[in-house]
Amino acid sequence: MTLVVSNEDLERVLPMDDALAVLEDLYRDYGEGRAVSGPRVDVVAASSTPDGQRAHYGLKTMAGVFPRAEVGAIRLNSDLVTWPVQDGLKRRVKVPAAPGGRWCGLVLLFSTRTGEPLMICPDGYLQRTRVAAANGLGARYLARPDAKYVGLLGTGWQAEGQLLAFCTVRPIERVRVYSPNADHCETFASQMSKRLGIPVQAVGSPAAAMADADIVAAATNTLDPVLRAEWLRPGVHGSAIKVQEVGIDLLRRCDRVAFHTLKNVKQHTVAPEAEQANPEQEHGWWQERPADLWERLVDLGQLASGQAPGRASPDEITFFMNNIGMGLQFAAVGARAYERARAAGLGHDLPTDWFTETVHP
Repeated sequence: MTLVVSNEDLERVLPMDDALAVLEDLYRDYGEGRAVSGPRVDVVAASSTPDGQRAHYGLKTMAGVFPRAEVGAIRLNSDLVTWPVQDGLKRRVKVPAAPGGRWCGLVLLFSTRTGEPLMICPDGYLQRTRVAAANGLGARYLARPDAKYVGLLGTGWQAEGQLLAFCTVRPIERVRVYSPNADHCETFASQMSKRLGIPVQAVGSPAAAMADADIVAAATNTLDPVLRAEWLRPGVHGSAIKVQEVGIDLLRRCDRVAFHTLKNVKQHTVAPEAEQANPEQEHGWWQERPADLWERLVDLGQLASGQAPGRASPDEITFFMNNIGMGLQFAAVGARAYERARAAGLGHDLPTDWFTETVHP
């Protein structure tokens, strides 16, 4: 039988500490060449939203195989994407255009022993958890062991995950957070204070959020830089969930920079009529790859497997850039979630025969 589970089921069985543990195993294997992740592939065409707003349709896939757990996984998204300017910044916004105001993202988990589908689930909780856990592991290897204060830009779904991860790997005592939406920022701060059991304070400016922070972090949907080089004092660790959140001047200020992966690539195929309007096709430092930065980069697999050192001194300025996602992450967290969901009796079983065939494919 093939198990179908919900985001709510997954949240019950995969807490952040478990995600960090299984992903740390994964990155060790990945760094040692014992796990494989395919490229992320985005196929993009011009489209429009149900209310007539200009948009792009994106079909995104990423896949990976985690032999240790005897699973492979593919994550796919069917998205309508827009790029509005909000509060002076260009942003990437996925439109919930599916019936009922919903999004469409799926994870399919397969057995490497039989090829059969083991689990089908939405990608929302798993994708936030694997992003947060990657940045959390970056902080485990690169932030000072006594890091206590976090400055955070962003108060959305990803920002919540980032705080959960930082508080799992470091003895965080205080968080200051900024968002241009003051009401949302206050609500986020109140909710996270209760959830984490520490003071989370909404502040009125990015600079106020970063003042005296040991970890300066961004978790936004912006396509413009929001983290500033001048916020990186000696001993600070920086963290971002996408390349667009930082400028090259910030990375050049750092003594040690780690990327999520240096091996994985992104294939972006855009229909001709959509090319001109797609700001994600614009060139940036991540495409130009300046030699003075690229020659000293390491990735999370190298850190986890001991092939590259982490923080070397209390005064170093370090940075972790979650530059691109990997399908391999979904194999690891998916395997753990599947095991736990089965044990807890969660989800619904569907006949595996519905997804297999007698005709040679």
